[in-house]
Amino acid sequence: MEPRLGTGLASPSAPRTVLQLLPALHVGGVERGTVDVALALRAAGWRAVVASAGGPLVAELERAGAVHVTLPLDSKNPLTIRANSRRLVEVIDRYDIDIVHARSRAPAWAGWLAARAAGRHFVTTFHGTHSHGNWAKRRYNAIMGRGERVIAISQFIAEHAYGVYGVPPERIRIIPRGIDFRRFDPHAVSGERVIQVASQWRLPDGVPVIMLPARFSRWKGHEVLIDAIARLGDRELMCVLVGATQGRDAYRTELEALIVAKGLGGRIQMVPDCRDMPAAYMLADVVVAPSTEPEAFGRVPVEAQAMGRPVIATDHGGARETVISGETGLLVPPGDAAALASAIADALDLRMEERRLLGEHAIAHVRANFDLGRMCAETLAVYAEILGIGDARQHSIAA
Repeated sequence: MEPRLGTGLASPSAPRTVLQLLPALHVGGVERGTVDVALALRAAGWRAVVASAGGPLVAELERAGAVHVTLPLDSKNPLTIRANSRRLVEVIDRYDIDIVHARSRAPAWAGWLAARAAGRHFVTTFHGTHSHGNWAKRRYNAIMGRGERVIAISQFIAEHAYGVYGVPPERIRIIPRGIDFRRFDPHAVSGERVIQVASQWRLPDGVPVIMLPARFSRWKGHEVLIDAIARLGDRELMCVLVGATQGRDAYRTELEALIVAKGLGGRIQMVPDCRDMPAAYMLADVVVAPSTEPEAFGRVPVEAQAMGRPVIATDHGGARETVISGETGLLVPPGDAAALASAIADALDLRMEERRLLGEHAIAHVRANFDLGRMCAETLAVYAEILGIGDARQHSIAA
């Protein structure tokens, strides 16, 4: 069942239309959030349009009655960005767009130019810190702070937007990402689903599983985890690295060589993206998110906590807001393989009652703070605030 907008936000007399912009609609946090908001708009009686270069999530959008417009918004070429802005002016006119909501930098430049030319409202969501080591990069990134409202996905990102780009606090709205608790519910996952994933991955019976679900990107901390597993010596366990390479085949090859060099060939395996992550989490005795750079938010620790799994994350960025160290999971210093190894050992040594209490606290924590319905309601409240059709504090989502 899709999220439904509650009675707090009445549909306007004439339906309003929001155009969301992002590079593509592949599987990922930004993409999932875009689809979720589009579904909530449709459920509220609004019109939803999404423009991107396309991807597997387009079908889900269109099934819900949203419109997808295919444009090369994944290109950072300045000439393409200019061309996209002209195309977006046509889209704004064709679909009578009220608000342009950009979720990534190249689409944001095109969207800002188009919204300004068409005289429409412009909103951004700040999803990450982005590299900002020189003037040119900061100028390119600064477009994410030009929205009439700038949605930050964590307090960490809100402080970054203000501190680095000078976005006035009165324009910033903090809306943490939300997850669907109908999907990420340990009681909703059948034993058959768990067995199916275990069989696909060929996991040995009775062996503790350490899981890192993340795309194969260098800053996600795969090397730190591999080092930590090596430090655990002969302890019986299986480590699973779950994620897509997304063209980073050379990095994956490096990791394979590192695993062999440390003599861990039989204890660490790499598997592609999993279509049933709730079942995958249920297989894990410990879920690790050892990013060496701060996560803007970090969906993995939240999803894993929702499934009642012990979580170990890095003590920086969004993880400080999503994991309560010692109560719902553990936080370790960035890049510290020894500390990570110690935390993994502590998590594996939890007694059954300790593990149960940790899981209960984790589930309660994420359900109270990171609900999908709440995220959608607060996003629609920002739209209503800009359009002057409601009080942002009155909006809620009913499941």
